[in-house]
Amino acid sequence: MKRYKIHVAFLFLTLSFSVANAQKSKDGWQDLFNGKDLSGWKQLNGKAKYEVKDGAIVGTSVLDTPNSFLTTEKNYGDFIFECDVKVDNKLNSGIQIRSLSTPDYQNGRVHGYQVEIDPSDRAWSGGLYDEARRGWLYSLDINPDAKKAFKKDAWNKYRVEAIGNSIRTFVNGIPVADVVDDVTRSGFICLQVHSIGNKDKSLEGTQVSWKNVRIKTTNLKPSPKTNIRIVNLIPNTLTDAEKAQGWKLLYDGKSVEQWQSYSGADFPTKRWTYNDGTITIAKSDGSETGNDIVTKQLYGPAFEYQFQFKLTEGANSGVKYFVDKKFNSNGKSGVGLEFQVLDDAKHPDAKMGKNGNRTIASLYDIITSEKPNGAVKKIGEWNLGRIVVNPDGTVQHFLNNHKVVEYVRGSQSFKDLVAGSKFKGFEGFGLSEKGYLLLQDHGDNVSFRSLKVKVLSK
Repeated sequence: MKRYKIHVAFLFLTLSFSVANAQKSKDGWQDLFNGKDLSGWKQLNGKAKYEVKDGAIVGTSVLDTPNSFLTTEKNYGDFIFECDVKVDNKLNSGIQIRSLSTPDYQNGRVHGYQVEIDPSDRAWSGGLYDEARRGWLYSLDINPDAKKAFKKDAWNKYRVEAIGNSIRTFVNGIPVADVVDDVTRSGFICLQVHSIGNKDKSLEGTQVSWKNVRIKTTNLKPSPKTNIRIVNLIPNTLTDAEKAQGWKLLYDGKSVEQWQSYSGADFPTKRWTYNDGTITIAKSDGSETGNDIVTKQLYGPAFEYQFQFKLTEGANSGVKYFVDKKFNSNGKSGVGLEFQVLDDAKHPDAKMGKNGNRTIASLYDIITSEKPNGAVKKIGEWNLGRIVVNPDGTVQHFLNNHKVVEYVRGSQSFKDLVAGSKFKGFEGFGLSEKGYLLLQDHGDNVSFRSLKVKVLSK
């Protein structure tokens, strides 16, 4: 009788274990790391050391070697990825997703989306970087609240949801980045040990560790949408989530029904084109300039305005806001606060003004933009600009998601700066409650696209 009971109990436990395993399999998660060895992975590019210790993958930095990548042997398209990460406070690292390595691209250099692991005081962990391609796609300058998500000297849970054109990242359950992009839809996943160069020997031997590395590729259910900023890199489009946040397109790639000449009610017929996915002003032969265009609607007192612009060599233009026709001097050129659009290297205006306050992304002739290395794209590439006018009067300029200017409209410091600028003769300059948004004709060939605006309530 006793033996029979033992047999039944054993059978019950076996069935329970099988049901549990079946449930786990049905849930769709697959372990990418078996906790014992590096089966299913291969190393590319640098010579950092990867090994398995205490059930974790440990990457150890090595002097004088490029970025190292431990890469899955399989490619993944749509997925939800999770892992736990712990990193030395002196070491930078990252998790590559949808990444590639091909002989025809920089001799096999790994390139693609990277989810940042950043224990430095900058605290951009979870931000999205495009390794060896476009640079930062989503810095934490645009989501500063998420800087608190990552914990130093501790294991941190990362989650990445790559579904269709959407890439969203989470650190310890906190939403960090939300990017819409269609450049790469499939690729491998890899664990990066960042290069430490060859000068600072104190960095040698610093480590980053990963465990509980898993992926799900079927029955994908993304996390509920949040209200963090969305970076949509697909030209002239709005996602449903952006629409829900209040964004509206000012240009859809074909129609300019929301734009008109500054000096008239119609869109200009000379030198401006608009039906090829860009609003472009052609270079002038010198006989005509000042052919600005403005929105038909006034915007203010609080709004966000986002746009992409592409410069030709030596070009000068500008994106103006709070343009008020009471300051109009000649009927052609609108006067207002200006986000400078300029080829700093080739146009002489960059050396005029004061302390560089006419360089790209500056508040023209008033406040110099403070741009980190790599913030400006090469001539012929698209730059992303954004102007935020907050309800409290704080105004910010962003260039490629780096905050480069901040001031308080109407403050005494702002008035003092205006008094020392070329606008000192315009009483109340920059203080109108509402104004037009303007794209400037400065006689040079410049293109714009992905123009979108969001009205902010007090």
